[in-house]
Amino acid sequence: MQEKIRNRLQQMAEIKYRAFSAKLLPGVDNILGVRVPLLRKLAREVSRGDWQDYLAVTQDKYFEETMLRGMVIGYAECTLEKRLEYIKNFLPQINNWSVCDSFCTSLTFTIQYRPDMWCFIQPYIFSAHEYEVRFAAVMMLEYYIDETYINDVLAALDKIGHAGYYAKMAAAWAVSACYIKLPELTLPYLQNNKLDDFTYNKALQKITESLQVGEQEKNKIKKMKRKK
Repeated sequence: MQEKIRNRLQQMAEIKYRAFSAKLLPGVDNILGVRVPLLRKLAREVSRGDWQDYLAVTQDKYFEETMLRGMVIGYAECTLEKRLEYIKNFLPQINNWSVCDSFCTSLTFTIQYRPDMWCFIQPYIFSAHEYEVRFAAVMMLEYYIDETYINDVLAALDKIGHAGYYAKMAAAWAVSACYIKLPELTLPYLQNNKLDDFTYNKALQKITESLQVGEQEKNKIKKMKRKK
């Protein structure tokens, strides 16, 4: 099964798209060049078949194979307990932001199990592994920015202390999304938080880049930038 799927991935690969992806993923040198919508279509197909056998035997050679496995974990029909086990085992294998983020957006079952998933992702905020921290931040960004969870999300983001660039960028992205969606509830946090200067200023930058934020607000946010 693994070879069959690998052959299909190779057939879907595009040289120009591989070059484009490589520019966005420095250090990742095993890219085939398969577009994400095609990967998602294949992942849904695999998840309707012997997906457990596929996850059990597959050995990733290409970037897209890792991304595909993450998507299959998200799409497959299984119990919450079993899925969490697959997620836990998959997380240490993430080594770039693209796999991390596509994995998170594939875990749409989270909408049905928000309290359970909230508890599950909390330990990863303190992980020593950069992409596990990013996983926690992106999961909060994708599924928890609303009036019910906003205070918990901001408190959790305030605890992220990993020095990795991609962990910090995810935290900044999440903070900016909190402001864009719920500015009145997020502004007090921006005025009093424990974020490092890089993450804080990046969050402000992302807010001012948003088309959903008015010019008057942007000017106010720009004045909050920390001086180095």
